Amino acid sequence: MYKRVLLKLSGEQLAGKHEFGIDPEVARYLAKECKKVLEAGCQVVLVVGGGNMIRGANVAGNGIKRVTADQMGMLSGLINAMGVTDIFENEGVETRCLSNVFAEQLTESYSFRRAEKHLEHGRLLIVAGGIARPYVTHDTAAVSLGLELSCEMVFKASKVSGVYDKDPEKFPDAVKLDHISFQQAVEDDAIKVMDKAALGLAMEQHQQITVFDAMQPDSFLRAVQGEPIGTVIN
Repeated sequence: MYKRVLLKLSGEQLAGKHEFGIDPEVARYLAKECKKVLEAGCQVVLVVGGGNMIRGANVAGNGIKRVTADQMGMLSGLINAMGVTDIFENEGVETRCLSNVFAEQLTESYSFRRAEKHLEHGRLLIVAGGIARPYVTHDTAAVSLGLELSCEMVFKASKVSGVYDKDPEKFPDAVKLDHISFQQAVEDDAIKVMDKAALGLAMEQHQQITVFDAMQPDSFLRAVQGEPIGTVIN
């Protein structure tokens, strides 16, 4: 069983049945799933994207600079993290939110030592704002934070059960892959589980990634316990 892991959740997943914002039912479900992992003795870091509100690369242009657009995306991730923190706490999960974007009225600022302390006290740690730099996605931030905080595995929550050789929503004959190499993931344009910068960083630093369906009950706990869930990229 792993001792410390990072879970990357997209903003779109957090939106659930809504086109925009947070679906409280999804957040409550995830709180219960994370609580099982914490009670089993594994520390959890959570990174939430902001695509349910603003995706920086998509709003850049028409007078909005790319740097500004990416900062808007970071703030979307922070808004998600604030909402998830409250919902998790309401579900009995002791949670702390640290932000890489300076927002002292809203949440504590991120520091390595502060993050370590919260994790050592058994709290679920949400890190918001990516790494607070433009041109860096929440996926890449998740890998970077996974490395910084010595997470044994970075889990990427997906809408499907793992990585397929092609889009399973478009191709009924798509085949799930239990294991792929970083080289495959980076070179194959049909594999779009994470952005290439995130995969490149993970490959360079030997950070394992597991892509799985977090909306299947107990899947996160079983994966943390070492069961072959989803697709492992290493």
